[in-house]
Amino acid sequence: MDYAVIMAGGTGKRLWPLSREKRPKQILKLLNGQTLLRRCFERLAPIFDKRNIIIFTNAGYADLVRQNIPELPFNNVIAEPVVRDTTGAIGLAATVLTKYDQQATMAVITADQLIEPPQVLQQALKDALVFVNNNPDDMITFGIKPGFPSTQLGYINFAEPKDCPGCKNTIYSVQAFKEKPDDKTANEYINSRLYLWNSGMFVWKAKTILNNLQKFLPQATEPLQKIKTDWDSPNQQKTLQKWFPKLPKISIDYAVMEKADNVYTIKLDCRWLDMGSFAALADIISSDKNNNIVVATLSELLDCKNNIIVTEDNGHLIAAIGLENIVIAHSTDATLVCPIDQTSRLKELLELIKQHSAKKFL
Repeated sequence: MDYAVIMAGGTGKRLWPLSREKRPKQILKLLNGQTLLRRCFERLAPIFDKRNIIIFTNAGYADLVRQNIPELPFNNVIAEPVVRDTTGAIGLAATVLTKYDQQATMAVITADQLIEPPQVLQQALKDALVFVNNNPDDMITFGIKPGFPSTQLGYINFAEPKDCPGCKNTIYSVQAFKEKPDDKTANEYINSRLYLWNSGMFVWKAKTILNNLQKFLPQATEPLQKIKTDWDSPNQQKTLQKWFPKLPKISIDYAVMEKADNVYTIKLDCRWLDMGSFAALADIISSDKNNNIVVATLSELLDCKNNIIVTEDNGHLIAAIGLENIVIAHSTDATLVCPIDQTSRLKELLELIKQHSAKKFL
């Protein structure tokens, strides 16, 4: 059977103070009152039975996720006791699925990406599921057609296509995964037309990714086996708490994808955004006549231009005079004001807050 696994564990520190340790970016209502998680779920709903959509998130976010997607069965939201990067979540997901369905095919989708139009991803998912179900030892990743030579994203080098009867998309073999390049290399990638942005989304058989983990990351085998043995038993949570933290903290790209054979990719030609910063709002929110990006019910701006102004508080008025290239991000108990070109220093600021202020602001 086919399943969708939504990865929804990221905190989004670069969107502070809207996102917090206990309120992740994927449940912020920044998209016309909708969250990134809701948009992600709605992209998957036409393809997968909702009973086969599973969300993996941090333990502190589980209730928030359930509130945001109330139509999901309670047990379809699985809380990770600690952060173990994508390998931990994917390994746990595959382990749980194979407990009940040895032939499970799983699509791994991240919750904090904007993909438009959704039909592009939906068709690619359908094709990937057909391909993997017919080629159970192969793994699919999705690459984004690059819009510019980004130095902030990883790349996928693709080569010759592989036959996939019934697929509308071309399935390409993957030659290599490349880390974030410098400017010169990024331009070379774009000019070659043989590279895609790495989206971090996948389709594979659950048992296939577990076999690859056993081969390339054997230290994950015992923790996952212990968890599988006690899953859906009275000892489930106790075993999860004990063994999940023993999983290596590493991304699935480093752990498996860069080493494995039989990796293929589908090219997504779409509008794609990894929603990781305030600057990213400029790509999804229409600006006013002065190029201000405003996500606020109430605002009054006098002689202001090129600013980003955000609040989810419908009753709070943000008023400003003479500002240019500034971020104002308001939450109920904290407000950020900084030049747009200084938002990369948010982690430094959060460290200061951690040292000097109450933890409740983090």
